[in-house]
Parts: sequence; structure tokens; C-alpha cells
Amino acid sequence: MADQTPGIEPAAARSFDGPLERVDDCTWRIPRSYKPGMLVDGLIFADDRLIPQLRSDRAPEQVANVAFLPGIQQASLAMPDIHWGYGFCIGGVCATDPAAGGVVSPGGVGYDINCGVRLVRTNLTLADVQPTLVQLVNQLIRDVPVGVGQGGRYVFSPAELRTLMAEGVPFLASRGLATPDDVACAEAEGTIAEAEPGLVSDRALARGADQCGTVGAGNHFIEVQVVDRVEDERAAAAFGLHAGQICVLIHSGSRGLGYQVCDDALRALRDAPAKYGLELPDRQLVCAPVDSPEGRHYLGAMRAAANYAFCNRQLLMWQVREVFARMFDRSWESLGMTLLYDVAHNMAKIERHVVDGLAKDVCVHRKGATRAFPAGHADIPERYREWGQPVIIPGDMGRASWVLVGGPRSLERSFGTTCHGAGRCLSRTAATKAARGRNIQHELERGGVVARCRSREGLAEEQPAAYKDVDIVVDVVHRAGLSLKVARLRPLGVIKG
Repeated sequence: MADQTPGIEPAAARSFDGPLERVDDCTWRIPRSYKPGMLVDGLIFADDRLIPQLRSDRAPEQVANVAFLPGIQQASLAMPDIHWGYGFCIGGVCATDPAAGGVVSPGGVGYDINCGVRLVRTNLTLADVQPTLVQLVNQLIRDVPVGVGQGGRYVFSPAELRTLMAEGVPFLASRGLATPDDVACAEAEGTIAEAEPGLVSDRALARGADQCGTVGAGNHFIEVQVVDRVEDERAAAAFGLHAGQICVLIHSGSRGLGYQVCDDALRALRDAPAKYGLELPDRQLVCAPVDSPEGRHYLGAMRAAANYAFCNRQLLMWQVREVFARMFDRSWESLGMTLLYDVAHNMAKIERHVVDGLAKDVCVHRKGATRAFPAGHADIPERYREWGQPVIIPGDMGRASWVLVGGPRSLERSFGTTCHGAGRCLSRTAATKAARGRNIQHELERGGVVARCRSREGLAEEQPAAYKDVDIVVDVVHRAGLSLKVARLRPLGVIKG
């Protein structure tokens, strides 16, 4: 869901005929004996309902290929929203140990660096919003830039962009475009340390100059939602959620700037495997040791792009607040439009984890996967620490999204990680073909969802049938103990590119 990678779809038509061994009700193993060169097993979180789809996709082959990466720890992992991606599958997770020659791979992050989501609460109810829902959605698509190549009203010079990429959301706070609460309620407080904007190319800077504060296209969106079910009353109360409440979900990433950073890195790393004697089963897994000049260069530029993405979502939220304030003729503060949390999907981060009984710093790749730290973890904002990290899981625009909380087994089983969405079950080409002769906008309206998109193709590609059932995906990670159900949110209105 989070990787707008070109040229990937043909492989999805092939099936996986390798071994899948049941570990338990929610876990399947690809044994390291499957391919000579695998250093660890592959582990996929799924249940019997998802196995037919899993078998019909070649993504499990990518799980096996990632197991070749030098320094990989414990296992090559995949979440239940797994589908084919560039190098790594979407939903792929792996940790490598730099002290053991561990590598960093751009394919384990993706083209859309720090694609992610943030959820905004309001004190509005369904009854407050329903009468003006169509006007609200129309106003959002008029006032918030969406679509391919769309620029926005926030334009930064190269020098300003480098400062923004070094500092993240705190830079916007200094400009009056973020509150202290906005900073506190973002993963890593909206800034990844040791970013090196000077390593970002001029081409990437040019692409990002006017795109901060824009949605983009593909699977990115802004969605007006209602909390339609609460599963954990105490956690929901701690998160400020209750049944019937209106929320806004924002999904976007680093736009053209992040794409260019990835593209630049793939070219720069092309010869690195041969230089360091790395044998890889797929050239899309191009990588370099974390502690090498090439590895450090990629990480520095990637972190800069990640900070840009945090700022992009912050500016999108700022504009959404302004639209709501105009529509309801009240300040956004009086509407209770506070940030619940912002989480990243596509990232490689140096984190401390216990592996085989030893605490060590590892490079955790999360490609279309969400950090999900459990209660008590020091990296969770203090207001949520007793409960665990809020986890936000968007589904398709016709069914539901979820708020979860980091589960008690996430650290031991998945380096503190869970799914990131529903996961595609149809490629964009297949979804467009399936939509021929249909009007997806009207179908959504019959289901109670007001949808607006810059292109007819956008709705066809993102139709609900293109995705797995998010309720099943979430049920798997809940039963696996990776993240636990808090509340389900139903879509009311959505804008897309």
C-alpha cells in the first residue's frame, strides 16, 4: 500500500509454489533450506483465510530472497498485508546487525520514503457532519492539493528545504505551522536524527520545492471517518476516541523528493554488492554495509526525506484544520482537531532490540509496515506509554480503518512491528480492468461514501475490491500479539489524486 513502485505488476500474476509450513494459527514458515544461501527462515503472519491470496502472489519469494541479506537477524518477516514490491515485498520487515556486516537496502524502505498516516480527532459527531458531508468533501478537494505533480502553497527555497529536512516538524513549529502537541504526537517527534540534507541531490530538491503539503496520487488520500465500533474502551478513552466521533485520516509520504532520493540511491549502490563481495538472489535487493560510506550516505539522505514526509503530513493536517474551521465557522481548536498520532511505514531505523538474549543496535527495515511498540517502551509519548504506541491501519475506502495499540509480543516476534494497511490483492492494472463499464464513485455513494478524485483511473485503481479485507488483516496481527484492536473507523468521505 505504501510503495508507489513502477513496473512491478507482472509478477503478481505468478504464484508461489515454495514451502509454507504452519507454525501456529497466525504464522507460516519458509524454511531456510528452501534456497541455498538463505541465512534465516522466512516468517509470514497470516491465517487460513489469507493463504489462497498469499499463494497466488510471488511476494513470499521476496521474503525468501531477503533472508540472503548479510547480517540479517532472527528471520525475514512479512505482515498479513503482504504483496509484491520492489526488492522487498510490501509488508516486509528485516533487521540487520551492523556489527556483523549487516546491510541497508533501499528496497527495504521503498520509493515513497516515510509514506505514513496520521489520525486527527475532532469533537464533532456523525450528526454534525452528515448534513454537509458533500460540501465538506468538495471543499477539501478544492483547497488541498491532490494529484500527480500537484504543487501547493508552501514553497521552500533549497536552503529552507535543507533546514526542514534536518529538523522535521519542529522546523514548522518555529514557523507557526505546528503546535507542541503536534510534535509530541508524531513518531520520533516528527524528526529522524542524523539526517543529512546535504546528501540530497539538486534534482530531489527541485521535485520537493512545492510539494510539501500535498497529497499526491496512487493510494494516498484524506478521509473523513466516523468511529463505528470500540473494541477496548479503556485504551480508546486514553486515545480520546469514542463511538460516533468524527476523525480525519491523512495518508501521504515524501512525494517526488523521496522518490528521487531512492532512485539516486539505487544508481549509486549499483556496484556496491560486487565491491563488498555480496551475493544477492535479486538485483533489486542492491545494498551496502550499514557502516560503509555508501550505507551511511543512503541513510543520511533517507532520513532527510523522512523528515520531509513528516512535514508533508503536518502541512496537510494544517490545511484540513483550516477547511473544517471555515466549513463549521469555528476555530479548529474549538472543534477539538488534535493529532492522535502519526506513524511511518517506509523506513530503515537504527533501534536497540534484544536478539538471542543480547541487546544490540540493529537496522530495522520496515517496508509497508508500522512500528508497534508495546506499553512501557521509552520511545512512546508519555501520555500513551501506559497503554502502548497508537497504531493506525488504513483500509480501503469502502470498508474500514483501524486504531490499534502496540502488542505485548511485538518486540519478541517482529522487532516491534505490525501491518500497515489492508494490502493489495489486485494490481493497479487488474483493478482498472475490473472497473471497466462501472462507475466506482457511484458504487461508493450507494455504500454511503462520498469520494472525489482528480482522475477516473484513480478511483478504479483504488476500488475496495483491489484490497484485502482489513478486518481479517487486523484480526491476524491482533491474535499474533503484534498489535491489539482499539477502535474501528468507517469511511464517510475521501479525496484522492
